[in-house]
Amino acid sequence: MAMQPQLNTRAHVDQVKAPDGSPVAVLRFTGDITSTSRDVVFGAYREVPAAARKVVFDFSKMEYMNSSGIALIIELLMAASKADRSVQSFGLSPHFQKVFIMVGLNKYTHLHPDETTACSAFDD
Repeated sequence: MAMQPQLNTRAHVDQVKAPDGSPVAVLRFTGDITSTSRDVVFGAYREVPAAARKVVFDFSKMEYMNSSGIALIIELLMAASKADRSVQSFGLSPHFQKVFIMVGLNKYTHLHPDETTACSAFDD
């Protein structure tokens, strides 16, 4: 009997407030982001309230991301852009910060060292 691949991806949305008191949806990723993560990642993104214009991606508990995972993040960023949402990100390891910059993702989401900085970075 073939073993099923273990899905080591979790994602959920928290509602927090920016320093100015405006609402921010934080999409928190845990574990790996790969091609098998699509349902979990997009399922969590669909939990972001429709009215939310400020979204933060929290990668601080992400353990691994491959090229398929990067493609999923690109799709998320494009979906957020189409929905007129601004996205900030934090928690990427130095390696993945370099990857995001090399791929050009820093044009669609700014990379920050922590959640407070990310939540403070939105233009109103």
